[in-house]
Amino acid sequence: MTTANNVLRSSISKIPQLTLLFWIMKIAATTLGETGSDFVTVPGAEDNYLVPFLFFIGVFVVFLTIQLFVKKYIAPVYWTVITSTSLAGTAFSDYMDRSLGLGYMKGSFLLISLLIMIFLFWYFTEPTLNVKSIATKRVEVLYWIAILISNTLGTAAGDFLSHQAEGVGTLAGGESFLEQGLGLTIAQGAMVTGGLILVVVLAYFLTKISRVLLFWLAFVLTRPFGATFGDYLIKPHDKGGLGLENGTEIASAILLAILVICILVEYATRKKLASNLSPTVEH
Repeated sequence: MTTANNVLRSSISKIPQLTLLFWIMKIAATTLGETGSDFVTVPGAEDNYLVPFLFFIGVFVVFLTIQLFVKKYIAPVYWTVITSTSLAGTAFSDYMDRSLGLGYMKGSFLLISLLIMIFLFWYFTEPTLNVKSIATKRVEVLYWIAILISNTLGTAAGDFLSHQAEGVGTLAGGESFLEQGLGLTIAQGAMVTGGLILVVVLAYFLTKISRVLLFWLAFVLTRPFGATFGDYLIKPHDKGGLGLENGTEIASAILLAILVICILVEYATRKKLASNLSPTVEH
């Protein structure tokens, strides 16, 4: 009964229940952002990441506007906005790190600072950062800005972990590891972020650390995991990936299928719980 009530309340609050299914959908959506952004981003000119960034920000604003106007949680709308934040975040991170030349570490620090500022503003204008307490349009906008920045941060952090320098003499040419990244393989990067997610999960079950803090840590960490996992699917063998032919298209199609299936499963579960609750409510 409690689960059914929680599911129905999540529909009213426009935020899905934070179940295992939510996190699977989050990883699928953010990984889709990593693979999907490659359809628009074409390597070449120094400022080539600006156009994809502006395009995906426009897509994000359009779907966010729809999300703000709906009265309850609608899975296709919500997860389309999540995917658009991932697409925009990937392009924004690439633009900062590569086109503007900030490097992965500086870009990550800048994004961490922005995220902290958003959380401080949110905290001092509302009594809590708990996503279950989102009840006004202002807080909902803050929630989505925080998601956009956290997904951008996740991309930058993923690139910092697994970026491979081009050529042996790059460091001697003046770039430090702050600009290059740690140089882990893509698989190692995915293992590191996956391990950190596991630590957060264990902290959730074994400690009394703030659930709000753990939620946002997990939310940020699933993005670099998605980024490195997406790269692993589509990058060639010499860059540590699987080297699948038409990898970007295949990976994007698989991830989209996973997301759609999860949405259908969530809808069926929600409908079943609602029908089980109805006789009790009428009684």
